[in-house]
Amino acid sequence: MNNYRLETEVIHRGYESKSFQGSLTPPLFQSSTFTMESAEQGERRFAGDEEGYIYSRLGNPTVTILEERIAELEGGEAGLAFSSGMAAVSATLFALVRSGDHILVSEGVYGCTYGLLELLKDRFKVDYDLIAMDKEEHIRSYIRPETKVIYVETPINPTMKLVDLQLISKLGKETGAKVVVDNTFATPYLQRPILLGADVVVHSATKYISGHGDVVAGLMVGSEEFINEVRMTTQKDIGGIISPFDAWLLIRGLKTLPVRMDRHCSNAIQIANKMKNHPKIKEIIFPGDESFSQVDVIEKQMKQAGGMISFLVNGGKETAQRLMNELKLIKIAVSLGDAETLIQHPATMTHSVVPEEKRAQMGIGPELLRLSVGLEAWEDIWVDIEQALEKI
Repeated sequence: MNNYRLETEVIHRGYESKSFQGSLTPPLFQSSTFTMESAEQGERRFAGDEEGYIYSRLGNPTVTILEERIAELEGGEAGLAFSSGMAAVSATLFALVRSGDHILVSEGVYGCTYGLLELLKDRFKVDYDLIAMDKEEHIRSYIRPETKVIYVETPINPTMKLVDLQLISKLGKETGAKVVVDNTFATPYLQRPILLGADVVVHSATKYISGHGDVVAGLMVGSEEFINEVRMTTQKDIGGIISPFDAWLLIRGLKTLPVRMDRHCSNAIQIANKMKNHPKIKEIIFPGDESFSQVDVIEKQMKQAGGMISFLVNGGKETAQRLMNELKLIKIAVSLGDAETLIQHPATMTHSVVPEEKRAQMGIGPELLRLSVGLEAWEDIWVDIEQALEKI
């Protein structure tokens, strides 16, 4: 296929309609297993001497289309689909570390990623450090000989801090540590970490990749060698595979990713501009705001600022929860990237598993709220926020 722009690739990549009787929409292969023409063919396929599908835990034609498409969009050699974002994250780390190794982690990761890191530390003696990744010398001071992975979110959930991916990738190359980037908040439409030097990208595809709130799934992109290793070991043996139907839904979601992200981003700018002037909001944390402290980072690695806004209300947990309860259009939910605008309270919801002192270190206080700006008319979103603010 020709080298088209991303907006075209999300619709066409990884699908040749002639293979499927001219169907315009990629077919759904809702099959657990695949027949073979002979016992000898079965032997060849299991030995790896012949390409072909065997069993959907090992590969499926619908899933393959999704994997080829996300790999192309992220600028990687190969992709792998999973049953959840955490299945992708855990498979990545299980493939890259052994007992005694060390992981360097950006401060403020998703709560379940923190839980996984604790599990690795407690049960498998894999150590980790959560640190601010804003200064090169500070990062270097935490890198050890046994550091095998530098794991970052950018923007970070939910503090919206950015990590300079070119800097992190340079440090990874120098030290031999693999750089893994959770690109869920940005998507490949806004940010392509592999083209900036990262080794592996992971997504909770449940979020913007799906875009419709009807799928739980994860994606991984990396070198063909690494992806094949994970496919035939960690994924095959632990079994966190995606269903063909969920893969089919994600293929559908990807087709509209660019137009949806443009709307999420433009709506977020409008809402942030209204929020920052409201007397009951102490602070907004939004990469698209002109006062954002890391404008230099966003300019060199992101196309737009994204659709996520975190903000602090004047007051504590009770005030934040009261605001949430007064909303009428906006839904209280812990996901993001859906057509609907969603709000959640990280300290008691997505990051409640993180001890309070760690949350404070991350910048997640009781007055912090996270808003996933949806696709509605921005004026209607703001009217709902404004009427709720009047009641706190």
